[in-house]
Amino acid sequence: MRKIDVFNHIWPKPFFDRLVERLGNMTDMTRRSSEVPMMTDLDRRFEVMDMFGEGYQQVLSLASPPLEKFADAAGALELSKIGSDALAELCNRYPDRFPAFIATAPMSNPDALVEECRRAVEDLGAVGVQIFTNVAGKPLDLPEYEPFFEFMAKAGKPVFLHPARAQNFSDYESESRSEYEIWWTFGWPYETSAAMARMVFSRLFDKYQGLKVVTHHAGGMIPFFEGRVGAGWDQLGKRTSDRDLGRVLKELKRPHLEYFKEFYADTASFGSRKAIEHAIEFFGEDRVLFASDAPFDPEGGPMYIRETIRVLDTLDVSEATRRKIYQDNAIALLGLKS
Repeated sequence: MRKIDVFNHIWPKPFFDRLVERLGNMTDMTRRSSEVPMMTDLDRRFEVMDMFGEGYQQVLSLASPPLEKFADAAGALELSKIGSDALAELCNRYPDRFPAFIATAPMSNPDALVEECRRAVEDLGAVGVQIFTNVAGKPLDLPEYEPFFEFMAKAGKPVFLHPARAQNFSDYESESRSEYEIWWTFGWPYETSAAMARMVFSRLFDKYQGLKVVTHHAGGMIPFFEGRVGAGWDQLGKRTSDRDLGRVLKELKRPHLEYFKEFYADTASFGSRKAIEHAIEFFGEDRVLFASDAPFDPEGGPMYIRETIRVLDTLDVSEATRRKIYQDNAIALLGLKS
């Protein structure tokens, strides 16, 4: 059985070199990423991958932060192009290790956004496109981003949704920054959940039939809070008096909970058995894909892969379900060779 890791991260050398030129000194998230050998050193990546046998493969994607954190609109487009070109080259050179790659959309450059995604998908062979849960603080359901979702729906390629939030998003109104990295631990699952809700209630799935979205980290908070998301939001508008939110549910073509269940989720949950079980229960066995979030772990790569595999290998599910999560769902969703 293949183990296709659909959401792990890399900075290929051409991308990393250009990033260093632009940033100079690495700070915060970029410093952490640059200090993980597996992020930039292919020999170390291969060494880690070999720990899990010949059947272990990685679908490559760039690491966060978002491109707009590094550069202006023109720079984001440049980095997107360099990243996609480099990822495609790695997949062409090592097809047995890297069966596919996910492009990263230059969301802060609306004029070039769709064309660059088209180039990545149609010319380079990207099997999906990564975006982040906000664009420099702007929500994804703004009209300026709809051409992107329209293209992805028509192309039949999934959007990979990665959370984005930093320490300048404070935990309390009276403070100017988040403490103890709460912005990451709790902020990222919230970011994912908020972005999912905005996509549902702004009717993106009604407007763009066939839109597929893969959520990182087992679907954020949504599976755990199914009751609040479902029955709780049945009362949408009852808690708000300055506008009519009740019409939102009426404008949706189906019950809102059905849309949330149409997202896909990965298993990148830092070895949490319960998170993976909740994801399978909520989204269904056909919409959960194996992912590790490597190389961001205390061991620099192997720990999250090892712990995720340990959980999946011992889940109380059928072998057919296990096979779907490890390989079949990825093959079907991404159009990989079986």
